[in-house]
Amino acid sequence: MDRRDFMQKMAAAAAGAAVIRMDLKDIQPENSGLKKGILPKRVLGKTGVEVSVLVLGGVSGMGMKPTDEFNPADLANAAIDAGITYLDTAPGYSNGQSELNYGIVMAKRRKEVFLASKTLKRTYDETMREVEESLKRLQTDHYDLFQVHSVLDKEDVSLWGKENGMMKAFYKLRDEKVTRFIGVTGHESADAMNRAINMYDFDTILTTFNPVPRRLPWRESVLPNAIKKNMGIIAMKVMGGGGGALANVNPAKNVNGNWYWDETPHQAEASDLIRYVLGLPISCANIGMKNLKELEINVAAVRDMKPFTKEEQVQLEKLMA
Repeated sequence: MDRRDFMQKMAAAAAGAAVIRMDLKDIQPENSGLKKGILPKRVLGKTGVEVSVLVLGGVSGMGMKPTDEFNPADLANAAIDAGITYLDTAPGYSNGQSELNYGIVMAKRRKEVFLASKTLKRTYDETMREVEESLKRLQTDHYDLFQVHSVLDKEDVSLWGKENGMMKAFYKLRDEKVTRFIGVTGHESADAMNRAINMYDFDTILTTFNPVPRRLPWRESVLPNAIKKNMGIIAMKVMGGGGGALANVNPAKNVNGNWYWDETPHQAEASDLIRYVLGLPISCANIGMKNLKELEINVAAVRDMKPFTKEEQVQLEKLMA
C-alpha cells in the first residue's frame, strides 16, 4: 500500500469512527482550579520539537470507559487547555480504550498536540495491521511519535531488524510520514534499554526515572547513553507507577504487588517527585492522571516551579532509600 492509499484509507476510517461515536461529544469541561495557559517547554532531543514538560499519560484516567460521572475526553481537553502539548497512548492500554478516548479529542484538536503511541508487536505484518486499527481509533492519519512498546530484559532486540521484524515497518511508516519520529520504551531492564538504543537509531526513549534505589541503573547508565545520542528523553513511573505509591497522596503500597511498580519506606510530595525528574537532563515527564484534580495538582507543580538542584536530588534519593 502506498502513502496516498494509506492516507485515504485512514481518512475514511476516521470519518466513519466519528459517526459511530457521535454520542460522545467533545464537550469542554468545567476545570475547577485549572486555568488556560502555557506550560514550560523543552526540546525533545534531536527531533527539534518543543513539547510541554508535562505529558498526559494514556493509562489511568485516559484508559477508562466514559461514564456519566467521568468522560476521559474531558480530561484530555482540559490538559490541552492547561498547556499540555504532548499526549501519550498505546493500543495495549485498556484494549484500545485509551486510543478511543483520545480519538474523540483528536477529531477536533489534532493540530494542537504532539501525539505518541506505541506497539507491542514485533513483526512487520503485525505492526502494520495494528497501526491501521490504532489510527482509526485515534481518528487521525498520522502519529508524531511511534514507539516500540516495553523492551524486556531477555528480549533479543536484534530480531527487530530482520526482514520480517517490526523495524522494517517503523522505517516504512516514517518514510511515508505516517509517523514523524520513532522511539523505544521500557522499564524492566536498564541493560535492555541500552541494547535497544545502541543497535537502532531511535529519536526518543521513554523509560523510568524516580528517586528510588532500584531505578539507579537508569539514571547512571541509560540517561548518559541517551544524552550522548541526543535522544528525546521522556520519564515515566515518576510516581512509581500503578497506584503511585511514591507520592504521599496515594496508598504507600501499590495494588496487586506488580514487580514493575515501585514502593518506598518514605513517601514524598507529588510535586517534589515531578521536580526531581525535571531536575534531571530530560525532556519531559509522562504522568498518568485519573481525574481533573490530579491534572490540576500536576499542572500547578510545573507551571511556576524550579527543578530540583543536585543537592535536593541527592537528599530525596537518601530519603527514599
